[in-house]
Amino acid sequence: MNVWESFWLFIDKGGDVLLLIFAVAVLLWAFIFEKFYFIRQVAPGLIDEKLNSWKAQSDRGSWWAMRVREFHIADIKEQMSKRTGMIKTIVVLCPLLGLLGTVTGMMVVFDVMAVSGANARMMASGISMATIPTMAGMVVALSGIYLGSLIEKKVETICDGLGEKFVVTA
Repeated sequence: MNVWESFWLFIDKGGDVLLLIFAVAVLLWAFIFEKFYFIRQVAPGLIDEKLNSWKAQSDRGSWWAMRVREFHIADIKEQMSKRTGMIKTIVVLCPLLGLLGTVTGMMVVFDVMAVSGANARMMASGISMATIPTMAGMVVALSGIYLGSLIEKKVETICDGLGEKFVVTA
């Protein structure tokens, strides 16, 4: 049995909700990889661009210059924080989708019980359909929580050091 057959067998055991959890997991990982790429590749250039713009100003001590400095720092923070809200939203959504899978799986179990009584063999597929999406939703959420907090820490570390880079001269 190859990987794709195993994957589709797993999806079949977990029900349609598991396919939805998989799609949401792909979206989550795309956002996570995008943020890591941005932090490593794009952010240093953005910071250098804003810093060069700040250093090119002759006036770096007036009230107006302070507002320009604050704008540069706020713009960098905003760019660095984009899509972290989407990551958090997807992380919260995954256990709820797992719960939806649990409910639909239990509906299958109750349907089998109504038709055939308490036949354990017939209820097994419904029980697996109830537990697999819950597990999958939790695994996706936990990975998203860990990597999302790693991204937030990195963004916070970079943003905390911005004030020292944008030196004020009187």
